[in-house]
Amino acid sequence: MVKKALVLLLGGNVGDRLLYLKKALDLLSDQWGAPRQISSIYETAAWGFESADFYNLAVVFNSDLTAKECLLITQKIEIELGRTSKSTDGNYRARVMDIDILFYGLDIVDTEFLIIPHARIEERRFVLEPLKEIIPNFKHPRSGKSIEELWQQCPDISRIKKLNEYL
Repeated sequence: MVKKALVLLLGGNVGDRLLYLKKALDLLSDQWGAPRQISSIYETAAWGFESADFYNLAVVFNSDLTAKECLLITQKIEIELGRTSKSTDGNYRARVMDIDILFYGLDIVDTEFLIIPHARIEERRFVLEPLKEIIPNFKHPRSGKSIEELWQQCPDISRIKKLNEYL
């Protein structure tokens, strides 16, 4: 199978956020090898609910697994790091680690358990900011717009701050 770019967003707002990002990145690297690209770390306000600020970063790996296999791996890592439940029906919760699959090459997946590209990329500055740093010219498979264009058009005005921390 041909290797594809697996684009993930990692984030958490419980406990030692920097340590959990590092652990998640290490566990993901155990699965897919060294990342092709990794963004800076951003501190962002909780989106859609009141909670502590998140640390987020975007990362790109190469993978030849199916999208479903990638999802199972990311969910296993979330649980290994202490995540106890997923947000459902727009009811978001604080979490140690959330790993979202944003893109998988140019694939479009629309199942009950997995939607790729991630459904709300265009609405979320905390997603677009780190993506703009590492893949600004990547074209969204559904809209055909680049990450840079999506970022410029994003209606989200949430606070976001690039940190001087690197993994």
